Amino acid sequence: MKFAICAVFVVLIAAGAVAADPADVVLQVGDAAPAFSALDDNGEKWNSGDYAGEKVLVVYFYPAAMTGGCTAQACAYRDDKSALDEIDAVVVGISGDRVENLKVFKQVHNLNFTLLSDQSGEIARQFGVPVRQGGTITRTVDGEQVELARSVTTSRWTFVIDKEGKIIYKNTEVNAAEDSKSILSLLRPSAGQ
Repeated sequence: MKFAICAVFVVLIAAGAVAADPADVVLQVGDAAPAFSALDDNGEKWNSGDYAGEKVLVVYFYPAAMTGGCTAQACAYRDDKSALDEIDAVVVGISGDRVENLKVFKQVHNLNFTLLSDQSGEIARQFGVPVRQGGTITRTVDGEQVELARSVTTSRWTFVIDKEGKIIYKNTEVNAAEDSKSILSLLRPSAGQ
């Protein structure tokens, strides 16, 4: 009986009737990167396909805007932006934060690259990044208490996608403060020193 149920399930998957669990996605170096789009920190639609064939995409997932490690990571990317621009690399940070949170995060820390809101965790799941329950933090911004809520919290993972849309780098053990230097070392070995 168990064999028959499994056989039916396999047939349904093969026929496209049952979708695989996104948590089962395991992307590796050399795989095609998923195409994705989301609202950016200005509330405008951002699409990864707009960079195909022209730019290397550095896609980093982070747990929450305005937290210690996430701020260190974002500020390092901010500080290394000109070096990344020189090698045709575009950085995009993705979290489960609302657009409003991202706008605050970007303004408070003078971030000079795009942040995307992945409130459902859909993009993270497409990349195989673990997603767990969201949360709320309170920060003081310009003397006022601001509550920053996010729907999901993702693990801190970084991917690099080449101009042909292939994953050329995957890091699941990211050192937040050193992430941008690791990417520079990968893409232009002399730049990370």
